[in-house]
Amino acid sequence: MTTLYLFVFAQSHDEFRLPELSSVAELNGIPYTLPLKPEDRDPTRPFMVIGLGKEDHAQILARRCILIKFVSVYEFYGQGSTYEELHAANRASRPLWEKFIPDTSFRFLVTSYNHKIPQSRQREVIESFSYMDFLGPINMKNPDITCAVLEEYFDTRGTTRSKHQGDGNFRQVFFGRLIEEGTARNLIVKFDVKKRSYFGNTSMESEISLLMANQTLASPGKIVYDPFMGTGSMAYPTAYFGALVYGSDIDGRQMRGKDKKSPGVIRAATQYGVASRIVDLCTFDVTHNPWRCGELFDAIVTDPPYGVRAGAKRLGRKRELSDRQRQLCEEHRMNPSSDDQPYIPPTRPYELSHLAADLVLLARYLLRPGGRLVFFLPTVTDEYEEVDIYTMLCEGMEVIANSLQDFGSWGRRLVTIRKTTSEKYPSPTFEPIHEPKVDHVPAHKDFREKYFQGFKPKEERGASKDSSTTPV
Repeated sequence: MTTLYLFVFAQSHDEFRLPELSSVAELNGIPYTLPLKPEDRDPTRPFMVIGLGKEDHAQILARRCILIKFVSVYEFYGQGSTYEELHAANRASRPLWEKFIPDTSFRFLVTSYNHKIPQSRQREVIESFSYMDFLGPINMKNPDITCAVLEEYFDTRGTTRSKHQGDGNFRQVFFGRLIEEGTARNLIVKFDVKKRSYFGNTSMESEISLLMANQTLASPGKIVYDPFMGTGSMAYPTAYFGALVYGSDIDGRQMRGKDKKSPGVIRAATQYGVASRIVDLCTFDVTHNPWRCGELFDAIVTDPPYGVRAGAKRLGRKRELSDRQRQLCEEHRMNPSSDDQPYIPPTRPYELSHLAADLVLLARYLLRPGGRLVFFLPTVTDEYEEVDIYTMLCEGMEVIANSLQDFGSWGRRLVTIRKTTSEKYPSPTFEPIHEPKVDHVPAHKDFREKYFQGFKPKEERGASKDSSTTPV
């Protein structure tokens, strides 16, 4: 039997809300149903009534979903556009609350979204529920049950109003019994980058890294890989949820930091009590990786560099050596000098659309069937089309979530791709690098150049490029 529960969501990262809920529900084997009407499952609204089989399921979701607010999950008794409608719905739900009538201590809360209700009207609202005839004592500090009235008002940000202007002109009013206070949002403070013992200029903010960890279905017994580890922002929440983490990066200095005694990533992991779950950290280029067998990982989670704060690199030379340079290199290799410094291999830029496509190929090889690839992809807002995400896909991989974090002229999309095949694939060669022959050019192609050109229209970028190459 399905019971309805009222969830109150934090008003941040609206598009991430349902994918996170779906992931946490899948992780815990929780079936659920969403409202039928599109307006009732609008992700920009704070309240949503969700059908679940058990009260325990609602508690599990509240304890793991980062986007569920603190005082947040209620057994749903009714809603309405007026209090008359609400009371009618609540009377119809009497079988749910009549067991609390005889001897249960209780309290009532009246609160709202986008509005402050005057105390005088709060008392009127509470008194309007007198027909429930609760006989137990009122206890405002530690009651057996808390009944809450929640009024939803339209967003009035950007307008100037008097203190209680518009009071009572709500969009909907909801009523229910509090069953769980969401605790997962406390982790945002726990993993705050500013309080971390080791971080860098590309470290991911804690709320986003926690959302990414939930998308991987991180839990005890899982093995998760970050191929662009950097300072380890995705490793800490993933390990905190119980997974074992393996990390690599083409530049080992990002993982090590300047302290020679202990790598920076390990120091930060120790701060969170998860150092034992960091399996290893290795320095290599993912296109020249050491993996000799596939299906090693349950998830791959990463924030690939896309050239704004740090550019993506891969092994190789920007320009091929001349015959004379090759000859000198060969002579030096045969007769090295005694004061030679350690060899640092040359690197070249790694264009974002190539990187994304290669990452999906690598994930298909390394993931176990059903495993997930979770990563951020920056896109130009005016140029983005839904098909952009599908230009990087390969056989056996499907997109299951695509959520936008909007920055105005550009945004970054948290993409979750699942491996749907059990067929074994060979290790990808990532060669040769060439422009794919496709009819559609995705908006994330050459993102770095577009970013530093201020996201000019295609025509202006083309004209600027032509003028810069015209001889004087």
